[in-house]
Amino acid sequence: MARKSTTLGRLAKGELELLQMLWSAGPVSLIEAHRALGERVGYTTVQTRLNRLVAKRLARRSSERPARYQAAVTPEEVGASDLNLLIERVASGSVVFLVAHLVRDRSLTSEELKELKQLLKEAEENSLQSGGEQGS
Repeated sequence: MARKSTTLGRLAKGELELLQMLWSAGPVSLIEAHRALGERVGYTTVQTRLNRLVAKRLARRSSERPARYQAAVTPEEVGASDLNLLIERVASGSVVFLVAHLVRDRSLTSEELKELKQLLKEAEENSLQSGGEQGS
């Protein structure tokens, strides 16, 4: 299911809310989805949003009756897509800008620093193996 370096497009708040519900509830019928959202959203609105997710290939609809909907993407894919979009729009494609901001703006734990160092080490090794520098 991994979609490396791909953007899934910008998700509306309601679409993201539905995906989060699908991730936690698993396959659900339309009526179950409506109930899971606490019925604060209209039934036909839930139906429309689910159909949009299916059209965008972010969710799947079964052929059984009643149809069951399930997420076709993972939370990690959506998060990665949002970050890729952010890097493109805000940092002109430069990951350094984003990382620099995060490192300077936050107090990192020793565990987070250790993880970042490991990620940088792996990125450096991958860059050397692939023949040198690639885009930053």
